[in-house]
Amino acid sequence: MRAVLLGFALGVWWLQQQADLPGWRGWGMCFLIFSVAVMARRRFGVRVFVLAAIVAGFAYAALRAEVRLQPHLPVEYEQRDIEMTGFVRGLPEPQEEGTRFLFEVEANGAGLRDFPHIVRLLWAPTAPLVAPALRAGQRWTLTARLKRPHANANFLLRDGEVSLLEQGIRATGSVSLTRAPRRLHADAIGPRLAIDRWRAHIRDRIETVLGDAPHRGIIVALAVGAQASVSDDDWAVMRATGTSHLVAISGLHIGFVAGLAALACGFVWRRIAWRGLPGPLWLATPKVAAFGAASFAAVYAALAGFNVPAQRTLWMLLVFAVAYVGGRRPASSLVLAWALALVLIVDPWAVTSPGFWLSFCAVAAILHAIAAYGRRASKARVDDDDDWLAGLEARDPILPDEVESVSNQAARPIAATSKRKRLASAWRRAAFKLHAHIKSSARVQYAVTLALAPLTAYWFSQIPLIGPLANAIAIPWTSFVVTPATLAGLILPAPIDAPAFHLAHAALSVLCDALARFADAGPAWFLWHLPQPTPFALVAALAGSAWALAPRGWPLRFAAPLTWLPLLAPAPAPHVAAHGAFRITALDIGQGSALVVETEKHALLFDAGPGPESTHAGERIVAPYLLAAGLHSLDALVISHSDSDHSGGAPAVLQSIGVRQLLASLPSSDGLWSNAGKRGSDTLRCAAGQRWTWDSVEFRVLWPDAGPLTGKPNHQACVLKVTNAAGRVALFTADIEADVERTLLARDPSALRADVLIVPHHGSRTSSTEPFLDSVGPLAAVFQVGYRNRFHHPNPTVYARYRMRGIALTRSDEDGAARIDMGSDIVLERFRQTHARYWMSQ
Repeated sequence: MRAVLLGFALGVWWLQQQADLPGWRGWGMCFLIFSVAVMARRRFGVRVFVLAAIVAGFAYAALRAEVRLQPHLPVEYEQRDIEMTGFVRGLPEPQEEGTRFLFEVEANGAGLRDFPHIVRLLWAPTAPLVAPALRAGQRWTLTARLKRPHANANFLLRDGEVSLLEQGIRATGSVSLTRAPRRLHADAIGPRLAIDRWRAHIRDRIETVLGDAPHRGIIVALAVGAQASVSDDDWAVMRATGTSHLVAISGLHIGFVAGLAALACGFVWRRIAWRGLPGPLWLATPKVAAFGAASFAAVYAALAGFNVPAQRTLWMLLVFAVAYVGGRRPASSLVLAWALALVLIVDPWAVTSPGFWLSFCAVAAILHAIAAYGRRASKARVDDDDDWLAGLEARDPILPDEVESVSNQAARPIAATSKRKRLASAWRRAAFKLHAHIKSSARVQYAVTLALAPLTAYWFSQIPLIGPLANAIAIPWTSFVVTPATLAGLILPAPIDAPAFHLAHAALSVLCDALARFADAGPAWFLWHLPQPTPFALVAALAGSAWALAPRGWPLRFAAPLTWLPLLAPAPAPHVAAHGAFRITALDIGQGSALVVETEKHALLFDAGPGPESTHAGERIVAPYLLAAGLHSLDALVISHSDSDHSGGAPAVLQSIGVRQLLASLPSSDGLWSNAGKRGSDTLRCAAGQRWTWDSVEFRVLWPDAGPLTGKPNHQACVLKVTNAAGRVALFTADIEADVERTLLARDPSALRADVLIVPHHGSRTSSTEPFLDSVGPLAAVFQVGYRNRFHHPNPTVYARYRMRGIALTRSDEDGAARIDMGSDIVLERFRQTHARYWMSQ
């Protein structure tokens, strides 16, 4: 049965790797394979059932995907005012720019069939209208401007569009105030909305009690699973110490609640009588406790929003409870396999999220460790007891008066002697249990750390070496102090819930202060940054973890660390350019610019994308990409000019990545100069005539002129020319406009000749003039633009100007990130083509 359930999960995962959903031929092949497997079951046994389960999982996930993708927004209706009637779902999230919320559409004014059922909207306050306090179930008639579900698509980073699909969000947009929204009187009702209202009420209670307390966001996250309120400082500390999992309502917390519920239900049931018979005679107390635990776990999982770890724990409890009531004691591995299959039946897209892999692999590691050490522990239990008791007695020998002769004992009070012996024995048993508990906890922590380290490196490009020590303190403190105090606050009515919430926050403050000291006091290598491992390195490290956790005596267990070498000491990445060549990676960061240039041994970042004032692209995309690519330091960071879509992400890059030199065209008063100087970077104004060579690749600055900066920022933008050993040229033009183009043409048209052009000013109508394009003569051009951006870049006329010249084009809003290898030949790779998935652009 385990193999069949794992086969089903494998089929679901396989579907999520496909570029297209199966057509009629694919469905026919699935039906044929499934039928043959079922008919051959008697001859080949369970192996055929595994094949049938794989096909069943693939077909089930494909069917769910077909249904989920059916509602859609036609392209011609994007960014048009559409009137919708529906109700608010989930927990609205107040943010600086407005309130973000989910809206379930019941009717649309465009009369479209298969209109998206769920859309995500931003209600931005615009004078004189103020965004109202939104609550789940409120019905509204409002006008919105929508876009199809779209997210940034980059190499080495998770695709955000699958997250939208997983939540059923088939369009995103903002509330348009061209027509005043109308609140309808009748609110929507239903179990899900009742849970959402309950979660919102709890969040409001906590925020009212704690006010502006620094860690209130973590308390909210532990109570209702909403992480939007967690501060950036708290996230930074927890990422550095490997304790980010504590912010979520995890399986550990739900298991703790289930355990308390089981004890309480058993205690009450033993004291209940009905018709003169005590409850245990009607139904066994352990069965009542099992169902009580599952019921309370379901309530807490609902508060968590049914995230993957919560679902996993809930399904495991339910499977165990059903089996236990039926008189069975299923193996833990079978319970985990059933939970795996049930999670994927509910949510086939869960396999694309880090939480899914981290949660199930952590439990699998714990079970594997228990199975590995269990037999040895059971065999040696008596010997261990004797050894420990003997050791304690050696350190605390029995008093002489306890071995006196019978005649001498007669003079002593027998009762006192017996009491002393019982007390000594109790202390020894307690010491042994404490030792066993510490030993068991250390083994579990070792197993989880070893199993999750490869996955952490894959998903987050880092391994916090301080994590085991930090978790050894944080997990028990959170589980036995912070979480119980938070739960007490949930149970108690207002206003007597305030002391519990304050106690939870005070305990959390102690923990956060300790974690911050760990993060600050430790050396930089405490947070080990690694490039994203290859599939081979990941599988080898996971297999090595299972090998290392095998029982003592397992063949060649001492050689298990060798399997980690591809992960910890990877060979030079195959995408690094050869000597004399370079690679350009144009990141998809929305409306803005961020380009990575890699030579054989050096790396340069040209612009860093938007920052907190817009999409946080520097923090969300640029810095994570550099770390995932193994670029832990940059030889140069070039900030072309002060516009926020080019410079806003620079502080995030400086904070995460070592930068040897900042080369920028910024006013002297710009804070980026001092920021870079404090972090040990050399700083230099970008000026025409500067040039340097890395690995036989020449870099040359063409603009602006040396001297005081004049004109608007676009006029000051740095223009960089990169030439490889084969004479292939790339031209980085930032946001220059027609006036700068004319100036450069007047100086030396031949200096502008390039094979690859990063299009000036995102393709605006004020740039890319005909004479400029004729002089550059590019073979390929890169447009870095945001999807349906408000500037309408690229301008249709300008875009047509490029197309008429037969230039190979790539644009980030349609193709995602682009890679261009510049050697003797030019190779262009578009992310959405080479890494296509069936949900992209749907």
